[in-house]
Amino acid sequence: MSGPAAGSEARPRGGCLRAYPALPVWVVEDHQDVSARRWAAGPGRAGRWNGESLGWRRTGSSFVSFFLRGAEAGGGGGKRGEMPSGSPAGGTGLSPRQALPWEQPPPHSRAQSSHLRALPLVKRDEVQRPIHYDSSAASHVLPFIYRAIGSKHLPASNISFVHLDSHPDLLIPVNMPADTVFDKEALFSELSIENWIMPAVYAGHISQVVWLHPPWAQQISEGKHHFLIGKDISTTTIRVTGTDHYFLSDGLYVPADQLENQKPLNLHVILINPTEAPNSREENGEVASAKRLKLNTDDTASTASASSSVVPGGLDHTTPSLNKKEVQNASAPNKAETLSECSASSSLRNSECPIREVVKDVCRVLQKGDAYVLDIDLDFFSVKNPFKEMYTQTEYELLQELYNFKKPHRNATEEGLLDCVENRVHQLEDLEAAFADLCDNDDEETLQKWASYPGMKPLVQLVHSLKTRMESPDYEMVHQAGLTCDYIELPHHVSTEEEIEGLIQSVEVLLKDIPKPTLVTVARSSLDDYCPSEQVDIIQEKVLNLLGSVYGTLDVHLDYSSTSSSL
Repeated sequence: MSGPAAGSEARPRGGCLRAYPALPVWVVEDHQDVSARRWAAGPGRAGRWNGESLGWRRTGSSFVSFFLRGAEAGGGGGKRGEMPSGSPAGGTGLSPRQALPWEQPPPHSRAQSSHLRALPLVKRDEVQRPIHYDSSAASHVLPFIYRAIGSKHLPASNISFVHLDSHPDLLIPVNMPADTVFDKEALFSELSIENWIMPAVYAGHISQVVWLHPPWAQQISEGKHHFLIGKDISTTTIRVTGTDHYFLSDGLYVPADQLENQKPLNLHVILINPTEAPNSREENGEVASAKRLKLNTDDTASTASASSSVVPGGLDHTTPSLNKKEVQNASAPNKAETLSECSASSSLRNSECPIREVVKDVCRVLQKGDAYVLDIDLDFFSVKNPFKEMYTQTEYELLQELYNFKKPHRNATEEGLLDCVENRVHQLEDLEAAFADLCDNDDEETLQKWASYPGMKPLVQLVHSLKTRMESPDYEMVHQAGLTCDYIELPHHVSTEEEIEGLIQSVEVLLKDIPKPTLVTVARSSLDDYCPSEQVDIIQEKVLNLLGSVYGTLDVHLDYSSTSSSL
């Protein structure tokens, strides 16, 4: 499989890592589990789907799979695993697949009903470095990382994770007991596309995360975030001290003194702009910096974090010079190379200066870890919000009104943050309970009962609109859609061919000037339509060609098609 991780020979703990003969690439397909349970209603609340309490979960992330678990056992009506047939886009039904052995919930799990569960997908290649293509949320990238740890190709701790994606994937299964992370089979059965990274942080494997995002993805504020992740002593679930709206809107914040088994996380959020094509620069007779897409200033402002742990304007620049630490070349295990190779080469055009700064920032992060995993979601290059094709503009606006997250004041105290989270949890519990109730009976009496709750008045217009377009609205799906439009919409930007090529060029510059990873994983994100189906194969070919040009021979495993090849 692949060469040792960057910096592995300098590891102080002892215990040599094994080297892959070539970088493994696993390509996996992914299906979005858009009707998976997310937030469980608290004691005395009515949050029930088919008699089973739920857990809210924001879909809209990288790896997804439509996964029907235990339909016969769970019973219950309603359509599972398909888009509403009356959707504006025509509603494409996706058939749920059979659960694989490792995807079965542990005996104590509550996942016995007919809810869709998202399972991870991995794309991996085994030639110069391991590249995994992930296609389902069940297999996900995480099992491949765990496999590399078990085979001593990755260290058990202090791994850096470089994540190129239009979605952060940094949420947490809200009701999963924290100790589940120590039982990997049980853990894999609990994870979905938007929450598979943080459990690995809590387990102590990952210490640094770099989210490299395109201009249209603004879910977490730019810069460096330092916070703790640990076990909430009151609920035994995993929670964080991070105060970005991304975490607050999901009810994941708790103060540090409420956490045990704390693990620090360094999260770096860095923008990647597409590079303007050389012929375009020549035609214009100028050297452009990097093609910058126009951003919605309201969306950008909405990501401003209340967290004092965020360093605005980029990463910490007090790190010692990069050339002071050596890293090991993954494709040539016995050849040391200095981190000075991280700095952008002199051959870079002036137009690539922004990428040169990104290279420096990423290298500073990698310097702190003992190895790193490169994870590429193809929706980084072009992304859709599939919910926008399922509901009308009016319905979507009503969902935004219902699920709107009331942000805390910029300088909110700990008490203010706790009040914010408590109010948010109650809001989501009420919404989940309402839609669960509507699954059983959506008559006018039930509808008016829930509409009388504070902030729930738009529910009446929403349900009436849905019922005029479809005979039996999938309220579980409606609830999942609402969870994606709390403080900022899911990214939606179908890129032009030039924009895709510009991002490919930017990523190429980056990868050529940072150390080689130990493992590369790639997620297609196409079956759920996050990466446009008409573009995914073209983007995948470009990414594989890019990886081959940077890292040499690749042993590519197309996990979603049972095909392997050497490139």
